Amino acid sequence: MVGAIPKFLTVDRANRAVSPVMPRRALPIPLSFPLPLRWHWVAMAALCVPLAFVLVQCGKAPSAGMLAASTDGAKSRAAKSRTSIDTFDDRFPQPQFADRFPTANESLPQVQRQVALAPQPRAARTEPVRVASLTQTLALPRSEREELTTLVSMKSSAFPYFGTNPRSEEPFLNISKGDRKGHRSYGGRVYWQDETYNDSRVLVHVPETFDARKPGVIVVFFHGNGATLERDVRDRQLVPQQISDSGVNAVLLAPQLAVNAADSSAGKFWQPGGFKRFIDESASHLARLYGDPKSAQAFANLPIVIVGYSGGFLPTAWSLEVGGVPNRVRGVFLLDAVYGELDKFASWIEKNRTGFFVSSYTRYTKRHDQELMQMLRDRGITVTESIDGPLRPGSVVFVKTPDGVTHRNYVTQAWTEHPVKDVLVKMAATPALTQVASAPYSNR
Repeated sequence: MVGAIPKFLTVDRANRAVSPVMPRRALPIPLSFPLPLRWHWVAMAALCVPLAFVLVQCGKAPSAGMLAASTDGAKSRAAKSRTSIDTFDDRFPQPQFADRFPTANESLPQVQRQVALAPQPRAARTEPVRVASLTQTLALPRSEREELTTLVSMKSSAFPYFGTNPRSEEPFLNISKGDRKGHRSYGGRVYWQDETYNDSRVLVHVPETFDARKPGVIVVFFHGNGATLERDVRDRQLVPQQISDSGVNAVLLAPQLAVNAADSSAGKFWQPGGFKRFIDESASHLARLYGDPKSAQAFANLPIVIVGYSGGFLPTAWSLEVGGVPNRVRGVFLLDAVYGELDKFASWIEKNRTGFFVSSYTRYTKRHDQELMQMLRDRGITVTESIDGPLRPGSVVFVKTPDGVTHRNYVTQAWTEHPVKDVLVKMAATPALTQVASAPYSNR
């Protein structure tokens, strides 16, 4: 066996078998020793040893260089994350009308005032405390009635509206995108009908002290731009609360105009008789909430006071001009709202000397208010610039509010706190303004 040369192993790819191949000038080797099996294990060892070295290296602790590289990668990822957070506000625009919306801290003082003004705290409600029935036998005694504030859908409310814009005589919905219809506002922005002009609800408020058997008044409140009934009219501007706190025998109707939009469109109140249809429809709803169906007669004849805030000037002006109930409107109160339609306001004042007109203003509407004052003086109408005394039939009052009073908070803070309440109190001092136009109602 001395000087023997081992055979090499080769693989027959076709037959998948291992066969010995003799190299050139190889010497004969006895076949009694199992050399092929022996070299098979050698080949297996040659394959396994390098793999073992790799596994050993994987099991070792990471070196300082590896740790440094890992740390640098983590820092890089953290920097990218911080950059993403820093630029979030830049990539996502802020809400519209941020100057009109309350912050989380601004609603707290209003809640505190509400507790101080009321003997018992009144929680804001979105649904009636009880369901009033049209059945006479279910009417509750006066002592058991509670204050009701709710949202009622009315067909005659401002929207939806599919008519024309009287300014241009063109369709109000003047933009189309597929099946969607929209309106391009005076400022050039497009608002869609299904989002902005599709809410027919009306905020209705009946104070617990209201008595349909006594002289009273319906207050119609037209809100400004960028508003909703619940968030702004009820909770921020406290219009229902101001009416209750005034102690005046009054109820509230506040229709939803353009929802949360920079648009003062009047909708159905542009149409001749549109305001009358709204008031007529409201009588049955007010009677249902009051709890006595016979009271519908009283609500159908109550005098009306229109309060317009900011962009609410437009539905106010058109309701006075073409609304169809000139004899029932006993008063108009504008809160920083004379942005236009001066001829309509001047015409109503001139023709209705038994009602009152009050316009309070800031620097934003000062120019238009002064122009309206001059128009009235030119027509021989006396104008007063003080609201210290009671409001009487024929009163025309313009009130300049001091610097520092903001337009956004004007419904709760003008020349005085809670100006809607203040005007109603001054109005109630003159009984003639709240007398019922027809035979009194009796639930007996």
